[in-house]
Amino acid sequence: MRPVGKPKIPESEGITALTRWTSGAAETVDVACAVRYCLQVLAGLAPGSSVEVRVPPYGAVQVIEGPRHTRGTPPAVVEMSPETWLQLATGRVSFADALARGVVHASGERSNLSEFLPCVSIP
Repeated sequence: MRPVGKPKIPESEGITALTRWTSGAAETVDVACAVRYCLQVLAGLAPGSSVEVRVPPYGAVQVIEGPRHTRGTPPAVVEMSPETWLQLATGRVSFADALARGVVHASGERSNLSEFLPCVSIP
C-alpha cells in the first residue's frame, strides 16, 4: 500500500514555475505551483510541526521543530499572500521587511522564518 499524502513537485517543475513568475509571464497555475514548490522546500529545510506557514489559497505547511499540535489553530502561525511568499522564498524581500510593512502576519513562538529564507534560488 502506498502512503497517502500530497505528491512532491519535481524540482524542474517548481523552477520552471518560479522562472515564469520572475519573468512576469506566470499564469495562475504557475503561481500555484511555485508557491507549493517553495513551501515544499521550506518543509524540507525546517522539518517539524510547531509553526504553520499559510499561503492562501494555494497551500500551507507545518515546519520547525518544537511542540506538535494536532487540532485547531497551531501555537505559531505565519500567513501571507502568494506574491509575498514568493518574494520571501526567493530573497527579493527579507522577512523583517515584510513584517515591518505588514504583508506578513506572524504570531507565536518560533514564527520568525528569517533563518530559513530565502529557501530557493532561481538559476
